[in-house]
Amino acid sequence: MFAAVPTPIPARMKGLNRAEICDINFREFVLGWDGRAGQAPAAAEPVLEGSALDARGFRELFESQLVSRHLDLMARVLRVQNKVFYTIGSSGHEGNAMVARASRHTDPAFLHYRSGGFMAERFRKLPGMDPVMDSALSFAASKDDPASGGRHKVWGSKPLWVLPQTSTIASHLPKAFGTAVAIEQARRIGHALPVPDDSIAICSFGDASSNHATAQTAFNVAAWTAYQKLPAPVLFVCEDNGIGISVKTPDGWIARNFSQRPDLDYFAADGLDLAGGYGDVQRAVEHCRRTRRPTFLHLRTTRIMGHAGTDFEIEWRSIEELCAVEATDPLLRSAVIALESGLMSKDEVIDLYEATRAKCFAAAEDADRRPRLELLEDVMAPLAPYTPGAVAAEAARADYGSRRLEAFGGEAKLPERQPPRHLAIQINQALHDLFAKYPEALLFGEDVAQKGGVYTVTKGLQKAFGARRVFNTLLDETVILGLAQGYANMGLLPMPEIQYLAYFHNACDQIRGEAASLQFFSNGQYRNPMVMRIASLGYQRGFGGHFHNDNSITALRDIPGLVVGCPSRGDDAVTMLRTLMALAKVDGRVCAFLEPIALYMAKDLHEPGDGGWLTEFPAPGEAMALGEGRVYGQGGDDLVVFTFGNGVPMSLRAARTIEAKHGWSVRVVDLRWLVPLNDAFIREQAAGAKRILVVDEGRRSAGVGEGIITALVEGGLAGVPLQRVVGADTFTPLAGAAFLVIPSEEQIVAAADRLAA
Repeated sequence: MFAAVPTPIPARMKGLNRAEICDINFREFVLGWDGRAGQAPAAAEPVLEGSALDARGFRELFESQLVSRHLDLMARVLRVQNKVFYTIGSSGHEGNAMVARASRHTDPAFLHYRSGGFMAERFRKLPGMDPVMDSALSFAASKDDPASGGRHKVWGSKPLWVLPQTSTIASHLPKAFGTAVAIEQARRIGHALPVPDDSIAICSFGDASSNHATAQTAFNVAAWTAYQKLPAPVLFVCEDNGIGISVKTPDGWIARNFSQRPDLDYFAADGLDLAGGYGDVQRAVEHCRRTRRPTFLHLRTTRIMGHAGTDFEIEWRSIEELCAVEATDPLLRSAVIALESGLMSKDEVIDLYEATRAKCFAAAEDADRRPRLELLEDVMAPLAPYTPGAVAAEAARADYGSRRLEAFGGEAKLPERQPPRHLAIQINQALHDLFAKYPEALLFGEDVAQKGGVYTVTKGLQKAFGARRVFNTLLDETVILGLAQGYANMGLLPMPEIQYLAYFHNACDQIRGEAASLQFFSNGQYRNPMVMRIASLGYQRGFGGHFHNDNSITALRDIPGLVVGCPSRGDDAVTMLRTLMALAKVDGRVCAFLEPIALYMAKDLHEPGDGGWLTEFPAPGEAMALGEGRVYGQGGDDLVVFTFGNGVPMSLRAARTIEAKHGWSVRVVDLRWLVPLNDAFIREQAAGAKRILVVDEGRRSAGVGEGIITALVEGGLAGVPLQRVVGADTFTPLAGAAFLVIPSEEQIVAAADRLAA
């Protein structure tokens, strides 16, 4: 492929690390070049005959490649001095700069960690930006890092629409697809986009990552969408270097696997050759923008200098293989183009190379002198922003215009004018209410549209607000949550539905690793506001087994920054949803709303027909503060019961028995908010209690009950007699056996008996 290749590595150099060898290779190759130079092309002329790249474009791409390379070399040298803290490099992938040049800075980009060339080139799109200094600050974990504020080495930039990624194995592909779909969807519902209407979403990844289930999910849904002739302008850029850490990709696998996929338009480009590859890259980008179809760009790259600084390839690859790989260094080919075309002399190439080195090292030394994060509050500042006053004002805002009356069909049909209803109806009415309030709100998931969901909770919503705002997805939770992030990126307010809590685990990392981490790793510059509704918990009289009776809240409690609410009655559900939407709108929070399936249709509390669990619809403007609980039996200090969800009506029924049996006054506390737990409220309710009972329908290990008890102990209440009624550490069986593994009213009473003893 190259017009010339470097000479074999001398024996004296075999003891050096590969970064030093690649550095020496470049200099010796350029200085030893003895080819013939042509007449230097003018800036607007092709750099080589037949090339789609003009001389000016080549020169700038070459400079971007050199910036990327010297950032890598700088990181290897200064890491051992504890001046930088990241050594996964872009060496061999510098050709991805062509993708940046062919696209726009307003095309949202979700990048592979080997994207130094892309970033250096995209920095050219706006004046006054410095790719070297910004990158050096990130490498050094400086508080001044404009991407993450020193929290991680990320490729990111708010003005350049590069959303920071810390994912390494394709978990960013679903949200890139979601962003592409959102660009089109927003226009159709009249939502003003933050980017031009014809933008595309770009995501890059390695050949090894393309095999991951999350990547396959994204490819599948992109093709599924295109098959239905729905626009999805996403450019999948597979940077194929033939290896994943130490596992080689079979030769030809990427082309074989992707070139013939229906509805995924395939392009191939040589990322090792700027002159030869640029035209193909440009065609792929233009095709995606013009056709609005998902496009797969197979970019040939290589990987030199190892996976990271700690990867000593010489221990597991032969010297001959390493030399062969290093001979394909794309910077050598770029040097040949510069020399053969007459665009640059040998001295000019070396001078540019060394000047770039000096600039990168100087920036790194400067970055090392900048302050780093030293206080916990600074580290956590962007993780979970909360402005109570603004959130309360937004939740109470009730300026619907005429939309609310239209949604409900007139004044007489407004929900607050109706008799008390059960939970499912009140959630349904709340969703209609919120969709009238927020024209940018979208609801989507499995079976949510015409059917109205498995439990009819979303019934009538599509009819009232149209198929562009309420729609079904394919059966894939990863896609649902990827879509939610994409819509959020484009300024919409998504309400994804996960059909059952157990199904959330199929796609947990879309929330844990992607949505909830974005504000943290972008220093609050980007956010993924959403309210994720999940039909949850047990007590369905044995129906469905563990997938439909799942009490595992632990996975949600472990996600930093996530808000989790769980109502037990209809009016609480309405006011909580208003607050959750306000949290998303105002503070960009990622929220989960757990809807107890077994309480959807519950009407009675103590006796059949008593209507004790029906509630009136709260009037517009009524909302519930984050962390606010509900107390039943104020002043009952003989026994205080802490619970949530299904545990609330169970505990209220058990309280009657306990009061009659022991003569106690019993107070039942519905926490309602499970993440974050309101420790102060828990301690306040426990103060003065003679006995405490925790009723937690989740599993014994790592459940909400452990958090309640921790709050009590840390609040100095460890001496109060305490019992816990909790689910077993097991999956839920079918039929009546299900009730053996979750708390019951009888167990609550028995726990009170033990406290009495």
